[in-house]
Amino acid sequence: MKKVYMDYAATTPVKKEVLDEMMPYYTTHFGNPSSIHSFGRETRKAVDQARDRIAKTLGTKSDEIFFTGGGTESDNWAIKGVAYALKNKGNHIITTKVEHHAVLHTCQHLEKEGFEVTYLEVDEYGLINLEDLKKAIKDETILITIMYANNEIGTVQPIKEIGKIAKDNKIIFHSDAVQAYGSFPINVDELGLDLVSISAHKIYGPKGIGALYARRGTKIFPMIHGGAQERRRRAGTENIAGIVGFGKAAELANENIEAHNKKIITLRDQLINTLMEKIPYSKLNGHPTKRLPGNANISFEFIEGEALLLSLDMVGIAGSSGSACTSGSLDPSHVLMAIGLSHEIAHGSLRLTVGDFTTTEEVDYVIEQLPKIVDRLRQMSPLYEGVKGGNNNV
Repeated sequence: MKKVYMDYAATTPVKKEVLDEMMPYYTTHFGNPSSIHSFGRETRKAVDQARDRIAKTLGTKSDEIFFTGGGTESDNWAIKGVAYALKNKGNHIITTKVEHHAVLHTCQHLEKEGFEVTYLEVDEYGLINLEDLKKAIKDETILITIMYANNEIGTVQPIKEIGKIAKDNKIIFHSDAVQAYGSFPINVDELGLDLVSISAHKIYGPKGIGALYARRGTKIFPMIHGGAQERRRRAGTENIAGIVGFGKAAELANENIEAHNKKIITLRDQLINTLMEKIPYSKLNGHPTKRLPGNANISFEFIEGEALLLSLDMVGIAGSSGSACTSGSLDPSHVLMAIGLSHEIAHGSLRLTVGDFTTTEEVDYVIEQLPKIVDRLRQMSPLYEGVKGGNNNV
């Protein structure tokens, strides 16, 4: 059976060049970077090199990059770290209703501790209104945390404009850039970013390693206590192989982004346009142009997303009904609900994401299989009775 992976937004395979650089740090170069002997100095040098590589991709200095256990930890640290560090100054945080759960659940946790959180509404495409952001700011506002690009529907927020609003009001600005990193050039100064969360496994690096960019001078409380690692900001013996792999993956992902995106966008648009043409009662979710290069999120009316995913899997196609972190939940995606979809249509949504290893033949295979699957599932749906033969979109 043909196997087609179209869930690159959930995770990516480790590239060979990345794995090749990592392997010696599992065996030969295994020293603890905190040790002063030659084994430790060797791995310390590798950590420093990876930090330099990542800093270069963000247009910043290496001492502003802190390694973490992944994007979720980076989000938690950024938000809780600022909240605890500045609680005597204010207790108000601004975010959106379409953030990743790593942000939303962290904010909800802080609400239980007495912090106030404003969750901005979004429009039908998932974009915030900048005027709503300005109106939400109070004297007590200490943090704005808004994702760069949405992991489910792919919509890209106006980060530069948000950064200017934050700077004008002397508010710290954090962005969850886990999905955007490697897909867009990110210069923290040009965008007005004070804190940025990124992760290796979204850019063909290893799982279990992420980073937080923290602008020098930004007050942020440490979340993990212990040793003096990461300049006393994040304790714990470093994941050397993971860090090395992250550095290489970051370098590869940020080489000639424009040319790389051209191929990905071509495949994405072929997928979206053909499926929308072939399958009636379908709707593209997210902004039509301001979206991640590889993201295609489409709702198909009169079917259930779970049945759709299982049917796709039976013909060898891997996709998603939303964020991988919410798989198994019977509740519709909070992102799809926030952009105004009904429960029924939200439940019939499919996220297909293409990546570096996706081929035209694989896209053609999905285009061949998906319309047949949707039609078969609809034939079993009583809701579809009475509308057969139509060719309208939702």
